[in-house]
Amino acid sequence: MAATTLQGKRIAFLAADGVEEVEYVQPREAVEQAGATVELVSLKPGSIRSFNHLDHASMYDVDVTAADADAGGYDALVLPGGVANPDFLRTDADAVRFVRAFFDAGKPVGVICHGPWTLIEADVVRGRRMTSWPSLRTDLTNAGANWVDEPVVTDNGLTSSRKPADLPTFCPKIVEEFAKALAPTRRS
Repeated sequence: MAATTLQGKRIAFLAADGVEEVEYVQPREAVEQAGATVELVSLKPGSIRSFNHLDHASMYDVDVTAADADAGGYDALVLPGGVANPDFLRTDADAVRFVRAFFDAGKPVGVICHGPWTLIEADVVRGRRMTSWPSLRTDLTNAGANWVDEPVVTDNGLTSSRKPADLPTFCPKIVEEFAKALAPTRRS
């Protein structure tokens, strides 16, 4: 069996200040190791600060703002968690528009931890089976999702996960799901 590849694919990571360090770094490394080019999309130009739970961590350079980003130029989207990060994103109309565009186009999306807050704001979770950090259960249920407590859940192009401890399962799963969704169709 051939190795899973994302060669030649462009993956957007949408994140703001307060993104959980490990939930940004490990998925990014996974898709880059599979051959994808990654761009960090954020709310403002410059850089964002990641966190290790409540402690400051690293700074990351922003490639493009959500206001200037075109979802049509990307093959897939990843929304890392952290508490502050998705809270900032869900209150920004450009970030919400950017997220919704991936769903409107049927492109694959990966989300972890508190990241689904932005999906709720984009009104794209209704009828989907998904997971998240446990405190989002009520939010997701109220938005029409079928919330389950599992390490990783896939539903029609959306791959969701609960927390940093699930990254060893989440990272290979987003690579697999992105590759499957983006594979050229074969004609018989």
